[in-house]
Amino acid sequence: MIEYLREYFKLLKLAKPYKGLFFSAFVCIGISSIFNGVTLGMIVPLVDRIMNNKPIVIPQAIKLPHLLSAVVDKLNSIEPMTLLMVLPIFAVCLFTLKGVSTFFQSYLMNKIAQSVVKDVKDKLYAKFQDLSLDFYAKKRTGELISRITNDVGCISNALSYALTDLIFESMQIVVFGLVALPLGFAISWKLYAVFLIFPAVFIPVSKIGKRIKKFSREVQNKMADLNSLLTETIQGAYIVKVFCRENYEIKRFKEINQQYYRFTMKSVKRIIMVTPVTELICVVAAMIILSIAGREVILGKVSFGVFGLFMASLMSMISPFKKLANVHAINQQAIPASERIYDILDEEPKVRDNIDAKEITGFNDSIEYRDIWFKYNEVDDYVLKEINLTAKKGAITALVGHSGAGKSTLVSLLPRLYDCQKGVVYVDGKDIRELKVCSLRSLISVVSQEMVLFNATVRDNIAYGRLDATEEEIVSAAKKAYAYDFISNFPKKFDTIIGDRGFRLSGGEKQRIAIARAILKNAPILILDEATSQLDSQSEKLVKDAFYNLMEGKTVFVIAHRLSTVQKADIIIVMEKGAIVERGSHNELLSRDTLYKKLYELQFNV
Repeated sequence: MIEYLREYFKLLKLAKPYKGLFFSAFVCIGISSIFNGVTLGMIVPLVDRIMNNKPIVIPQAIKLPHLLSAVVDKLNSIEPMTLLMVLPIFAVCLFTLKGVSTFFQSYLMNKIAQSVVKDVKDKLYAKFQDLSLDFYAKKRTGELISRITNDVGCISNALSYALTDLIFESMQIVVFGLVALPLGFAISWKLYAVFLIFPAVFIPVSKIGKRIKKFSREVQNKMADLNSLLTETIQGAYIVKVFCRENYEIKRFKEINQQYYRFTMKSVKRIIMVTPVTELICVVAAMIILSIAGREVILGKVSFGVFGLFMASLMSMISPFKKLANVHAINQQAIPASERIYDILDEEPKVRDNIDAKEITGFNDSIEYRDIWFKYNEVDDYVLKEINLTAKKGAITALVGHSGAGKSTLVSLLPRLYDCQKGVVYVDGKDIRELKVCSLRSLISVVSQEMVLFNATVRDNIAYGRLDATEEEIVSAAKKAYAYDFISNFPKKFDTIIGDRGFRLSGGEKQRIAIARAILKNAPILILDEATSQLDSQSEKLVKDAFYNLMEGKTVFVIAHRLSTVQKADIIIVMEKGAIVERGSHNELLSRDTLYKKLYELQFNV
């Protein structure tokens, strides 16, 4: 129970910014509860005074407050016909006020819940942007999507309907209990022992709730699996179709969906069990109480109206107990979702600004990798080993080697996509970990082998690195990247939506838009990671010419398997198994028996 309360209060912390709204809702809930009690109290004058024309008889053991005693005396003095005329008007006014307070309590609680959902989604998305790339290497895309959609939806129910019922139904129990308990004690002391049965409701409910929590966690995990499979197969639709794997993927989906269905039904079965179990216990207690209290009515010790009020109060407590049991079930579903949300919110990015990090506004001298050792996680081997490399301003440094040699990893350390375990990367003699990440990355443009384009216009994609760019600058960048001609052939030209991940473009067209994006940013440091890998021979020649113009005056790192693209580099770094094995100019490396020479001869059939 202590653990449950701790987890539940952690969930409620999400609603902390809305304390004012919550207080207003609490007041409305309190008013509604009081009106329910007053409505129930109308049974006494209706039965005793109007229907039976008898005085209201309160058991002698009950000492009413002076105000209530005066009300009872007044009701006993009013003629039944007069009371019959007044009571309906009073009831209409009462139910009107009750309806208004009920509306506002529901509206305010739903506003709190939806505001929390909006805030949590904003926080999760902001956290996704803040986390380092190593986090994404450990998580599936669909799983993360599930956190911001399915899991957030689960806590919405707990913060709207469940929280409203928790407060409202608890107040109902208090109000009806304040009526039923004194009356029950006045009728017979034996009823107190029977009243103790009601709290026993929470013993089976608590045990069922633990099972609900377990199965809800499995349901959410399977939903994450479904989202992951959907993401993979939709993004990989081309591969699925060309390999005729539609039936295979349908089978995979059905298997996971069946597991999701199975765990959902196990959870549903236990949620459904809560209501009849609660109701049975409450009804057993009510019937025992009825048999005891009924004797007192038969003996004339209590008026029928008072007895009716007592039984109505008692029976009115059954529904709140049932709803509180359902609240417990809903919360047990929400707590695993809350835990999964907090797993993300509590995650600390590996790459972040130091407290005393400084801005860097320009690049003036050199970039140095000094004694660099790097691995992606603690259990893996080092993928970069004892890297020492210096690139002067304006130099073109080419990185070549077999796939998996560590070339892309090496350049990813420069914009601090990762931090090395040993060694230091310097920019103008400053440790990049002492610089603000955003200011460091503002000095770097990247064109990677894996084109990342967004489902937006051509203009928006080119201007992604410089949102304040003018139309003339965007067009100029497109021309320098030799993208202007094919863009001009689009019906809406630069306003054409290119589709998800640039789906409507060819590989070469995607590449040239990405190159235009880098040209427009015009950063002093340029990283070209297989930037011409998807271009046909004609386009490659055009873009290579544009690259040579773009590179002038910039410090460039070029990663290429096509060795024809690196021949003009100032220095060529040859990497093998995470280490630098050779370095020199194109001619120097060809003049010796080197790995570079073997790669060159293999590629050009020399």
